[in-house]
Order: sequence, then structure tokens, then C-alpha cells
Amino acid sequence: MEADSFMTRRRMTSETAGGDSSVTGSGAAAEIRWFGRRFLDVSDGIMSSLAPRSGGDTELYHLQQQTSSEADVIPQADYEGLPQGASVSTHMLAGAVAGIMEHCLMYPVDCVKTRMQSLQPEPAARYRNVMDALWRIIRTEGIWRPVRGLNVTAIGAGPAHALYFACYEKLKKTLGDIIHPGANSHVANGTAGCVATLLHDAAMNPAEVVKQRMQMFNSPYRSVLDCMRAVWQKEGPGAFYRSYTTQLTMNVPFQALHFMAYEYLQELLNPHRQYKPSTHMISGALAGALAAAATTPLDVCKTLLNTQESLALNSLNMNGHISGLAHAFRTVYRLGGIPAYFKGVQARVIYQMPSTAISWSVYEFFKYFITKHQHEKRKAL
Repeated sequence: MEADSFMTRRRMTSETAGGDSSVTGSGAAAEIRWFGRRFLDVSDGIMSSLAPRSGGDTELYHLQQQTSSEADVIPQADYEGLPQGASVSTHMLAGAVAGIMEHCLMYPVDCVKTRMQSLQPEPAARYRNVMDALWRIIRTEGIWRPVRGLNVTAIGAGPAHALYFACYEKLKKTLGDIIHPGANSHVANGTAGCVATLLHDAAMNPAEVVKQRMQMFNSPYRSVLDCMRAVWQKEGPGAFYRSYTTQLTMNVPFQALHFMAYEYLQELLNPHRQYKPSTHMISGALAGALAAAATTPLDVCKTLLNTQESLALNSLNMNGHISGLAHAFRTVYRLGGIPAYFKGVQARVIYQMPSTAISWSVYEFFKYFITKHQHEKRKAL
């Protein structure tokens, strides 16, 4: 129907303007080729309905047939199959942009999540919900307070997500060809997500430590550099990776659930894997919410390891630092029992749903845009 309407408009333009119909036909054929496979796969029935009625239309008809024949020979750009030799750089660039946008846009909610996971918050930092927390932080601490530490997060998110998506796409394809050739494999998706997490967290963990210390109520650090210098001098370089094993313990199941759920939802909502922003956003949001809720206890432990809450440690008369996942788990239980493992779960889900929706939609857009641009350049050569 779209092709029929499109060609009718082109023929009307030629007849009305009285111009050269061969030029018009060439323009129509070029537009059909540019719009891609959907217009090139026009059925014989539709093509016969465009049967020539004049000399100009005859030339147009033959040009359309020639274009359709060329389409069988010239390989078309497949959205999911990136051009060979450029796939890694494409995934890295798209992933870096997606990661930076995801963290920057959702950073204020991330700040609230960190505070709501505090096990022994000060009276002025006890909030009823996410909106109450945001409003009180802005009102009492200034409009820029919820974005303190954003710069170090953006610096860390770029390379972390570039490695993350590049590794995921490469392993997903490699393992998928081995496990289930020619079809989607949930095992391959989950495994690829787990391995990609190792690289992501290695690049992101130091930024997470600085970020969360800057986000805490009454944070003593004047700037990101001041925080980095203080942590290095007082706790040593190992402090930047004190929560790495906990981060992995949390993120490996998180990413396994996340990627498996995302790919499964894409099978349901977008089985042909076309570029459909709405399906990427919905799949990303639902997958992120599921994974976030399931891994909240580990995130609470990670926050405790990163921030080393002074009030919480003092209430237990603890000296030194909390180190290791087991120590963090015991400390959380001593401070609040089972409910303490789910502190901030609402903020975490509210953060992850739009966060993963933004990440996937931006990533898929840039992957599509770069792939299309590369294919058009190859055709022009």
C-alpha cells in the first residue's frame, strides 16, 4: 500500500509538471532504493498495477524492474548484521554514547538511591520516597547538589560501556553460532552479558567509589579530585576496588537477567529485529526493572563497601573498614535485619527502568545510524 501510494505520487508529479518523465522515474527509483528493502520487495501484483500507459511510464516501469533486479545482486544493509571490519568500533562508539547519556540523565535519581540505601542515615537525610528526597535535597542543599560527582561518572561511563557493548555483541554472536546456529540463544546472551560485565566493572568501579562518596549526605569532599586524593592517602589505592568483587557478584546475575529478559522481549515485540525505538525502550525498561529488584540486596552491600558509612560503623563500635562481601552482608543484617537488604529498592527500580530504556534505545539508534551511514558510503564507492 505504501509503495503504491508512493509511486502514484511520483507519476502525478511527472504528469502535472510536464517534466521529463525519465528524470522523474530515475528519482523515484533512487528513492525506492534509498528507503531500503521494504520498498524493494514489492510484489509482482503491485508492480503489475503500475503497468505503463505512455512512453515515459514505459521507461519508468523498466527502470523499476532493473532496480528490483539489482536489489537481488547488491547486498542490503542488515540492521543487526553490521558491516564487516567496522563492527567493533561501531559497537564501542554507540555503547559509549549510550552509557554517558544513561548515567547523566538519571544521575539525580542515582544520588537519591545512594542516600536511601544508607543504613544509619542522619535525621535530616531520612526520606519517605524518591520525590520527597529530591525535593528536600534541592531545597536544603541547593539545586546542583543532586548532580555532584556527575563529571567523574561521565568520564568512567564512556570507556566502561564501550567495552561492555563491544564485548557483549562479539560474544553473543560467537557463542550463538556455536550453541544455536542461525537462531537466538538465551544461554549465549546471558553468558555474553556476564563476561562483558567483567570489563565494564573494571573500568567503572573507581568512578563508582568516588561518585557514591560525593553523593552522601554531608559529604566532606569539596570536589572529585579532593575525594580521590583523600581516599588514596587515607585508605590506599585498594579502596577504589574494595567493592569490585561485590560489584561483580551483583552485576553478573543482574546482567544475565537483564540481557536474557531484553533479548526475550525483543523476540516477542520485535521478532524481525528492525529498528523500532518503542520496542527497545519497553524491553529495556522491563528487563532493567526485573534485574534491579532481584539484585537489590547486593547493591546495598556494594553501597556500604563504597561509602564506609561512619554512623553505621560507629553504632556497632566497629574500628577499621568493612572489607569483602561476607563482612558487608553480616554488617547489613546486624544493622537492620532482612528489611535492610531491600533499602532503596523503590529508588533502584525507578532509576533502572528509565536508565536501561535510555541505554538500549540510544545504543540501538546509534548502531542503526552508523551502520546505515557505513553502508551508504560503501555503495557510493
